[in-house]
Amino acid sequence: MLSMTVNGKTIALRADGRLDDLQQWSEPVAEALAAREGLTLNAKHWEVIHLMREYYQEFNISTVLKLLKNALLEKYGKEKAGQDYLGDLFPRHVLIQGTRIAGIPLPLLDAELEHDAAFKQRHAEPESLAFEGRRIEVHASGNLVNLADWNEKLAEFIAIKQGITMTPEHWEVIHFLRAFYFNYGIAPMVKLLKKHITEKLGADKASNKYLYDLFPGGPSRQGSRIAGLPEPQGCIDPY
Repeated sequence: MLSMTVNGKTIALRADGRLDDLQQWSEPVAEALAAREGLTLNAKHWEVIHLMREYYQEFNISTVLKLLKNALLEKYGKEKAGQDYLGDLFPRHVLIQGTRIAGIPLPLLDAELEHDAAFKQRHAEPESLAFEGRRIEVHASGNLVNLADWNEKLAEFIAIKQGITMTPEHWEVIHFLRAFYFNYGIAPMVKLLKKHITEKLGADKASNKYLYDLFPGGPSRQGSRIAGLPEPQGCIDPY
C-alpha cells in the first residue's frame, strides 16, 4: 500500500492514489494529494473541491459530471461550470483528479456499476417474474435487469405487486425519475430526488408526506423499481 506523510502523520493511500481512509482528509492532505498530481491548489480549485465534498456529505454519493456542472452553475455561474474551465483546473479530468484530491469516491454511472465487484456479487443471480406470457428478469431488489423491458403496462404490473394502483400523481413521479435517469445516468436517492422535484415541480410535491403517501416503500427505492430503473446508489430512503 502507498503512503505519504502530512504534518508528521502517515496517510495511507490505495494503489490508485486515493485515500484508504476518507476520514483522514483535511485541506493539508488535499494539498499533498494535489502535489502528487503536479498541481498547486488555488482559490478556484478549492471552490470545486469544497463543492464536491459538500455534495458528497449531503447526498452520500459523489456527483457525476452533469450534476457537478449543475451545482457549479447554481453556485458560481456559467463560466465556472464550463468544461474548458474545469479542464484547465484539473487536466486529468475533474472527476478523476478532483475527487481524488477532495477525498471522496470516484462516481459511477448506473451503467458502469455492472463492472463493480460488489454490485456483481449483490446481483449475481437474477430472478424473474411472469408478465404477458414471458419471463422478465429482475434483480433481488426487484429492479429490472434489462431496462429495455420496461413499458407502462409492466410498470402498472409491478406497482400492483407492490400494492400500488397508479394514478396521474404516481406517473408524474415515475416519469420524473426516468427523465432524471436518462439525463444524468443515475437513479436518484431520495434526498437528490426531493431537491430536483422541488426545483421542477414545487416544494409541495417534494415533501415526505406527499412522496411516501404515493410510494410507501420509498419514492426512490420503490419508485425506481416501478420506473424500470437500477437501484439507486447511496443513502436511498430514510424509512
